[in-house]
Amino acid sequence: MNQSAVTTSPPSDGVRQALEISLRGVDELLPRDEWAKKLARSEATGQPLRVKLGLDPTAPDIHIGHTVVLNKMRQLQDLGHQVIFLIGDFTSLIGDPSGRNSTRPPLTKEQIQANAETYYRQASLVLDPARTEIRYNSEWSEPLGATGMIQLAAKYTVARMMERDDFHKRFSTGQSISVHEFLYPLMQGYDSVALKSDLELGGTDQKFNLLMGRHLQQEYGQEPQCVLTMPLLVGLDGVDKMSKSKNNYIGITEEPNTMFAKVLSISDTLMWDWYTLLSFLSLSQIAALKAEVAGGRNPKDAKVMLAKEITTRFHSAAAADAAEQDFINRSKGGVPDEIPEVSLTGAPLGIGALLKQANLAPSGSEASRLIDGGGVRVDGSVVSDKGLKLDAGTYVVQVGKRKFAKVTLA
Repeated sequence: MNQSAVTTSPPSDGVRQALEISLRGVDELLPRDEWAKKLARSEATGQPLRVKLGLDPTAPDIHIGHTVVLNKMRQLQDLGHQVIFLIGDFTSLIGDPSGRNSTRPPLTKEQIQANAETYYRQASLVLDPARTEIRYNSEWSEPLGATGMIQLAAKYTVARMMERDDFHKRFSTGQSISVHEFLYPLMQGYDSVALKSDLELGGTDQKFNLLMGRHLQQEYGQEPQCVLTMPLLVGLDGVDKMSKSKNNYIGITEEPNTMFAKVLSISDTLMWDWYTLLSFLSLSQIAALKAEVAGGRNPKDAKVMLAKEITTRFHSAAAADAAEQDFINRSKGGVPDEIPEVSLTGAPLGIGALLKQANLAPSGSEASRLIDGGGVRVDGSVVSDKGLKLDAGTYVVQVGKRKFAKVTLA
């Protein structure tokens, strides 16, 4: 059955619902009418659509910003479609130039293998492993060889390649562009040919590469895939996209208490964007919650719900409940159930030296600053004297709201 055979009647309720889910939180879905036709054909034939996401294992861990696209994959997976988690072990050897103002150093095979070992395990915290097809693009990229690579390169022009925003900017400012960087979008596009994908997902910075897949599928006589781009998640600072280099991220393997507290630290405004992109609640449920907050409900209630949902997803409901109680204890000045225990010698010991030796302050000057700011407590009492010396004994020392240590001094 071809696409046109299912476009004469209005879309069914199922197709409308699937389209609504597909569009939730997206930046672009191109072309939307083609995706609606694919959904209708899938419903009519019972044949699942093939939905592709490719990730290059350029680092060993992923943060919740990466899960924005994974969440969309899970939503489409729950609609019954076949999701393909593609690990770019071959394309990582080239290095993705997307959004770069300089050549990205390619990784070694050993680095790629080490990083890839953790990628799918972490992605499985969002995707259903039993319904996920895992592929590596070296399967079809390496057999291409020199002849196949030349034939592939002939299917796209240099002029079109230079229309790409990052290439154009680098060329106009006299920054170098290596020839091998032109191969990256070609190889990513060829992945779509090899997998016969119906839809490819990516961040907004991947649009050029995703459209390359459409072009190459047409060149190889295939029905072109649709393209879905998701916004880049804004990080904890509320300004820049989530990134480890910006230190505004939440790693999906972070401890539950840390994860929970970090979610609660975001602004009330940013919270609603996170709900749309990260939560599994329906849009109607989010809208109802937003209306309650607008009507006077404390926004912290909604933020706690989001923190518990995210912590539960990557740990467990019990861990999320414990993290919430830990946060309450800290907020009230209480002591968490589990805190590091440190043994020190040299009593009597000055409070500044104690903070530094117990790893509660990076330096003596920082310890003094913390004391001046009223951020240091010993056994619940605020320390105001920087000359305080502690005798032998055991003390609960707190710095700020989150750092605690049970210090035994001898």
